[in-house]
Amino acid sequence: MNKKLWGGRFNKQTNQLVEAFNASISFDCRLYNEDIRGSKAHAAMLANCGIISSAEAEAITTGLDEILSDINNDNFTFEQSLEDIHMNIEHRLTERIGDAGAKLHTARSRNDQVALDMHMYVKKEVAETAKLLLNLQQVLINLASQHQKTIMPGYTHLQRAQPITMAHHLLAYYNMFARDFRRLKGVYEGADIMPLGAGAIAGTTLPIDRHFVAEQLSFSQIYANSMDAVSDRDYVIEYLAFASTCMMHLSRLSEEIILWSSTEFGFIELDDAFSTGSSMMPQKKNPDIAELVRGKTGRVYGHLQAMLTTLKGLPLTYNKDMQEDKEGLFDTIDTLKFSLQVYADMLDTMTVNVDKLYQCVSKDFSNATDLADYLVKKGLPFRKAHEVVGKCVRYAIEQQRYLTEISLSEYQQFSELFTEDLLEAIKIETCVAARNSYGGPAYEQTAFQLTRAQEDLNQEQLVVEYFEQNA
Repeated sequence: MNKKLWGGRFNKQTNQLVEAFNASISFDCRLYNEDIRGSKAHAAMLANCGIISSAEAEAITTGLDEILSDINNDNFTFEQSLEDIHMNIEHRLTERIGDAGAKLHTARSRNDQVALDMHMYVKKEVAETAKLLLNLQQVLINLASQHQKTIMPGYTHLQRAQPITMAHHLLAYYNMFARDFRRLKGVYEGADIMPLGAGAIAGTTLPIDRHFVAEQLSFSQIYANSMDAVSDRDYVIEYLAFASTCMMHLSRLSEEIILWSSTEFGFIELDDAFSTGSSMMPQKKNPDIAELVRGKTGRVYGHLQAMLTTLKGLPLTYNKDMQEDKEGLFDTIDTLKFSLQVYADMLDTMTVNVDKLYQCVSKDFSNATDLADYLVKKGLPFRKAHEVVGKCVRYAIEQQRYLTEISLSEYQQFSELFTEDLLEAIKIETCVAARNSYGGPAYEQTAFQLTRAQEDLNQEQLVVEYFEQNA
């Protein structure tokens, strides 16, 4: 006799290779908490609708609570022959409480059951991810606050461009992660739709109350179409897309951390606790965390591409291919959460070499644009000012000097518009302070950006609290 919960139709036992290939319990076991919560809400609904008795619902709830305790205490053996988390729990429940346990699956399918588990799991993980993302944003704000007047070179094409501040640079990343937080809110909205009650494809003939279950499980919406409910994995793709973008931002920051911590740059020093050494070269201090985050970004991209590829040719509704939605998502969640946490701690403990940054920006030509702006303010068209300053730069290079080291009389060889106020205008501090356009690196603008960032972050905290309360 076939002992599968679906075995009534079959005369043979499942081939062992097929059983191993078909089973998902090795990875979907992490959904046990969501599966039990969903089953308890389903049982309460069945009793509330008169489909099972209150005594049966109570026995189911008690049995599920005992199973939850067993799993949490490592006193539960997951069996591959039972395929997945749903059948493992239901089988153990029926063994414990008898026929009442066998009634739990009334008016539902594993199709809408797994969809429910995944929706609940993603909601929970969005809340956890949001907390870590918010913490990283706070670290960036704190660092920027400490370095509002730390002047450093800004780059384009990895060539010195214009002087900025470390605060301005860090706040650029804060804004990237703020957009990631906005995307994460969209992920939550996509996951906050309740699929249970859709059955395998076409709902049920029994008088269920889907709104009751949604309220029990803190869902704000219910799927309006049963076929869409069991086949939708948009929210999984949305998390993977959000994670890919967030990892891309972390990877860009990683590249800068790696460069900045090199001897050639020397802009920062990572704390010993967040660096590693070499087994061969005793002097080495390697930025392995930043390198790993940069490397793991491709792995997260791969999971997004795999999920898109899996779903692109599937007809409605459920297909076994959709079992592939879990491992990539689980790995992405683990990778992103770890990256966010370790990155926040690494940035919080790094040392910024303020003097080295200032020395670098004092020994380059990144104030050339300010020199051109000086001429523009004197009435010279920008294109002509650009040409004049280009000649000044070439002259300075030939003289092996920098723009601040050229005398006024030398400047006047190139334009009679250069006057006594020139040298003050191209001081590095003046260059930064003068860039007071909205969003610029001027100290006044930085203070405004920091205030706004903290206010936005405080609002994000309220969103995180909502996520946690309704996960």
